[in-house]
Amino acid sequence: MARTFIIDEMVGSRGLIRRDEFVKIITSALYSLGYGKAGALLEEESQIKLHPSSVTSFMQLVLEGKWDDSITILREFGLSPETKKCATFVILEQKYLEHLQSGNTKDALLTLRNEISPLCINTNRVHQLAACLVSHSQIIIPSTETIFVSSRQEILENLQKLLPAEVIVPERRLEQLVEQALDRQRESCVFHNILDSGLSLYIDHRCESHQIPSENIQVLQAHGGEVWYVQFSHNGKYLASAATDRMTLKSGRVCLKHLLAGHNKLVCTVSWSPDDSQLLTCGLEEVVRRWDVQSGKCLHVYENLGTALVSCGWFPDGKGVFCGATDKSICIWYLDGREEECWRGHRTLQTSEMAITNDGKSLLSLCQDSAIVFLDRQAKFERLIEEDQAITSFSLSKDSKFLLVNLANEEIHLWSLEGDFKVICTNKGHKRSRFVVRSCFGGIEQGFIASGSEDSQVYIWHRSTGELLLTLPGHSGAVNCVSWNPCNLHMMASASDDRNVIIWGC
Repeated sequence: MARTFIIDEMVGSRGLIRRDEFVKIITSALYSLGYGKAGALLEEESQIKLHPSSVTSFMQLVLEGKWDDSITILREFGLSPETKKCATFVILEQKYLEHLQSGNTKDALLTLRNEISPLCINTNRVHQLAACLVSHSQIIIPSTETIFVSSRQEILENLQKLLPAEVIVPERRLEQLVEQALDRQRESCVFHNILDSGLSLYIDHRCESHQIPSENIQVLQAHGGEVWYVQFSHNGKYLASAATDRMTLKSGRVCLKHLLAGHNKLVCTVSWSPDDSQLLTCGLEEVVRRWDVQSGKCLHVYENLGTALVSCGWFPDGKGVFCGATDKSICIWYLDGREEECWRGHRTLQTSEMAITNDGKSLLSLCQDSAIVFLDRQAKFERLIEEDQAITSFSLSKDSKFLLVNLANEEIHLWSLEGDFKVICTNKGHKRSRFVVRSCFGGIEQGFIASGSEDSQVYIWHRSTGELLLTLPGHSGAVNCVSWNPCNLHMMASASDDRNVIIWGC
């Protein structure tokens, strides 16, 4: 069956890459990594050969040491005079050294006198080669057949670097391009060291300033009051914001989807269902409402007779919700409102700070001014995460291994929740004196920390080092909350007392 391919000349978002060259680089990488079948299949399917037959013959002649024939083919490549002369010099130098190694000094002398010298390039190198006729000590010459072959492969790689890419794709070209990109990132990136089973691993979090969402790309002005809370959905397609006037739901780039009205008091927190089809909202010391995202309708109201609710969240399987109450209890409900479990006692404060680990087995809640309780639901075991300052808010990482704790003394502590709980990094710089300011993880592998601040700026640190990377001006009031898009890592939202939500991008 015949197939016809239409190949665009240029590819890439900016149209700067020649398709044929791009395919050749990928094919070459497949061959060099040992994936010969995959490389051959790509050549067949794309109908773009890695090398024309003349180049393949040239490469084979070099590996076989047929120097005169390889120079003859080289002259057919249409090279510039300078490139042709340099490539010829590389080939003839190898021819000369192999004559020397085999003890054929007569042919070596003829090659040097009649072929290399007339090229009139690299005079110093020619003098060094001539000296080898007198003393072999001035240059290391391979002494085994195995090294001979390796030396020819090395010569071929040098020729590949010298000749234009349209003639022959340089060996390991894709690896070189990736390494060059990483080198450029190292110039402006902060790399951190992780010790894992005794190995030192360096992870590049691409923290160049142009890759952190630092440009004000949109201002959302749907609210008529201070915006206290903002949160992206898990799929990154929706953004929920809570303010002193109402609750809003936004989508797209970024347009208003719903105004969620129904609470009698201010909305203090929101929580997305695991599949993002529903949303929980908690009124300040009031009730928790469950909403349908598509229709904007309230599906259920959760309330605890005799006490008010102050926080809420979803279980990872989406089959239940949990809420913190003003009587310092934690209640767990099925979606239809039936109570599954209730933890009573000094486990919550009148604050919206609660979280659940990604396996659903443990709950975290602010239980004292300076302590967070870690509740193991299965083992009925409790541990305290204690600070020596008042805790204003906290945020759990996606993998549940780390906890961000915002303190009243204008510090943000990064806790490790593996093994013995401990502070592993301290972030400083943002301002907080009166209000609750929230922080979050974000970026590739959640390698950054972002926080609001009472000086109207957003602060961004490197997670592992605590180094302050950026401060983002744009708001005219205290920034209360930030949320980093979990799917579009180049998007972030910040909520402020100036009644606005700013969308940050790259």
